[in-house]
Amino acid sequence: MRERDSIERYGTWLLTARRRSPLTLEAYVREARALSSWLSGRGVELESAKVEEILEYLAYRRASGLGSRTIARIISSIRGLYKYFRLEGVRADDPTELLESPRQVKTLPDVIRAQDVNLMLGTIDIKTPGGLRDRALFELIYSCGLRISEAAGLRLDALYLPERFVRVVGKRRKERILPFGEEARAWLERYLDEARPLLARGPASDLVFLNRSGRGISRKGVWKRFSELRDQSGVEGKVHSLRHSFATHLLAGGADLRTVQELLGHADISTTQ
Repeated sequence: MRERDSIERYGTWLLTARRRSPLTLEAYVREARALSSWLSGRGVELESAKVEEILEYLAYRRASGLGSRTIARIISSIRGLYKYFRLEGVRADDPTELLESPRQVKTLPDVIRAQDVNLMLGTIDIKTPGGLRDRALFELIYSCGLRISEAAGLRLDALYLPERFVRVVGKRRKERILPFGEEARAWLERYLDEARPLLARGPASDLVFLNRSGRGISRKGVWKRFSELRDQSGVEGKVHSLRHSFATHLLAGGADLRTVQELLGHADISTTQ
């Protein structure tokens, strides 16, 4: 119980003092709990773990087939946990001080050609409420370059159809105002008029995109629907590829890099590059 309480306090610290996003908070707390469970199975308390035990845990996670990017995230979350313990006086030292993240190979992001985006979206069955939702959802993601979490968490009061823009809160709670195209507006209007009232069941929700239970569609739900569309259309790519494609197509159309950086919500222009 004590370790659970300390992890919950760690989560509160991440949210308030470090201003981590809800998604980062969720991942870091999950990794802290996984470490705690593994240590507990060996009779070791989370607060008193030694560097050798943490290294053994990381070797165990690496042996399960995880990639360098995932291992780096795990290390980052564990570092944050023991930094918090040290700041709070739970322990005097930091066993993660000498941990090094694995080198990550930088790869270019996947980009879907404009004609293939149209092909994929054209395979959606818009005769059903879920189909209209999917068409409006993916049109908006592509038109604005939204992150999946931003689209899933979009609220009705942040959607301005006549003006054709949305207000989203991205990483580190940074707010952006994003324009979208006429095509996206047309599908959003159809979805809101024809499909959303049919999906809205149970307690009222102020989220734009709803699932069949009337609750907001989850990130996993968005990924699942995109995977189905990819298989149906034969177009290669991941759901995040729509965001990459948005940026690439803007640059190809003559937009400058700084504008694309602002639209994507990147803190560092090197990320956009």
